[in-house]
Amino acid sequence: MFSQTDLKNTLLRIDHKSYPAYKDLKGSYDFRNYVLFIDHVQGDPFAAPSKVSIHIKGSAAKFPEELYRTDCRRIALQDYLLRRFGQMLEKRSFQAKGSGKSGLLTVSRCGQEVLERTACRIDAGDGSLVLRFEVGFPANGRTVNARELEKIFFDYLPECAAGSLFYKALDAEAVKKAANLAEDQQYIREQLKERGLVAFVADGAVLPRESGASDRPMKEAVKFLSPDTLKVEMKLPHRGLIKGMGIRKGITLIVGGGYHGKSTLLKALELGVYNHKAGDGREYVITDESAVKIRAEDGRSIKKTDISMFINHLPNGKNTKEFYTEDASGSTSQAANVIEAMEAGAGALLIDEDTSATNFMIRDELMQRVVNRRDEPITPFIDRIEALYKEYGISTILVAGSSGSYFHKADCIIQMNQYRPAEITEFAKKEAALFPIPETDPPKKEEPQYLRCVKPDRGFTEGGRTGGRFKMKTMGRDSISINHDTIDMRYVEQLADTEQLAALAYLLKYAETHVFDGKKTLRQSVDILEKMLKEQGLSAVCESSYPPCGLAMPRRQEIFACINRYRGLSVN
Repeated sequence: MFSQTDLKNTLLRIDHKSYPAYKDLKGSYDFRNYVLFIDHVQGDPFAAPSKVSIHIKGSAAKFPEELYRTDCRRIALQDYLLRRFGQMLEKRSFQAKGSGKSGLLTVSRCGQEVLERTACRIDAGDGSLVLRFEVGFPANGRTVNARELEKIFFDYLPECAAGSLFYKALDAEAVKKAANLAEDQQYIREQLKERGLVAFVADGAVLPRESGASDRPMKEAVKFLSPDTLKVEMKLPHRGLIKGMGIRKGITLIVGGGYHGKSTLLKALELGVYNHKAGDGREYVITDESAVKIRAEDGRSIKKTDISMFINHLPNGKNTKEFYTEDASGSTSQAANVIEAMEAGAGALLIDEDTSATNFMIRDELMQRVVNRRDEPITPFIDRIEALYKEYGISTILVAGSSGSYFHKADCIIQMNQYRPAEITEFAKKEAALFPIPETDPPKKEEPQYLRCVKPDRGFTEGGRTGGRFKMKTMGRDSISINHDTIDMRYVEQLADTEQLAALAYLLKYAETHVFDGKKTLRQSVDILEKMLKEQGLSAVCESSYPPCGLAMPRRQEIFACINRYRGLSVN
């Protein structure tokens, strides 16, 4: 480890030299209260910024152990510190001048969800802290501007660290509230299991968002108020008594007129698999953490997925127990999405009629009379929805705006009227009795098989197991580029952050060399990845001396979804 003086001397020595001279700075430097690590130096002022990290011992940071004693509290504390550091860092960005990315100071930008990220990590053992971020090393043209970098290292960063990464500088009550909120949210998740619920929406929650481009709560929005018949009460460890709507396991239908809040409620439930920060409005909207949003996805690839539960006897004779296509239709893609969600361990399916394939969801009486059931290869979802719950324990929450047939199947029916929910189960069932579903033989039981084994990408392994090239990049929340393949993730709607997509890319890279072997089933492969993430964190999959600062933890369900959409992989 070097001293601050060593850093200043090196900066003085390389000033005005060619830009690559900055590489002499790589190393660690003692700044008394923290250690500054220069992990990676950019090769050019216009290239991706340099990677820098601040390491603080627990004895210096002095965060009380109660703030990080459990995972949920630790992640909430990390999130709080990251937001605070980011606010301070942003004020200093580009104050150091130069060409290209000179003076850029950037760290992970947290959204409304509270996620585990590589940008900030607190050791649950001793409370030590690592904060990772990026710095654009200043240049004049393509020559070193050491004086401007000296401002960053000796003025800006010490100020940001002192004001955000030490307990004594923070609002102790605000930090405690963040950790307590996470513990309350975790308590509700545990209560869901104990009370037979799949979701909880607190009274007073603000579900509408500011706009389609903003995930912040809408101002003056109608606040959620549970129907009395669905109201449940919980006594949280910190907030105390809370009331709201409990959605029980089974089949729940959400109905109502257009623009009355059906899809808004479903969207809140989709993202209720994550904790949300205070002030989001959905802090106490909590959903079964394994719930999966299902939709049609025309054009996606499907690799040997057993979709025989929904599709059989295709005219072309294609095997639906090992169904393969590079260009799925709406119905086959939605069938595959359901089976893959089951394979991933989903406890609930979230479905919006608007984004579903009509012929997958239902066949009305007239269509059944005109086209005989024996001539239709699709067993619609309505014929399987009860079995999914009774035989597999998988609940369904379905938004329906035009089809009343699901009234016959639903255990609970909620009507949204001007963003206010009302339970109308008894009334809807009575009306549905006037429109009986024609008697038909129940569909043949089909037990999905999850025997697929994943082989590594042949293009990656050319030249040896670890000798192949693996180029990857992410395009927002839309897709991942792996060598020459693009993994389309646009319709994996529960990805909440671009950094989760980046983490999935690293997970794939790791799996290519260490997990996928054509012998382990997909479930076994994901089990290995998930176990490693829980025990070692995201940095374990990066296989470098410094983890990237821009990764966020994905769920098990999104790991499955990413692998299933990777066209470069082969399955046997």
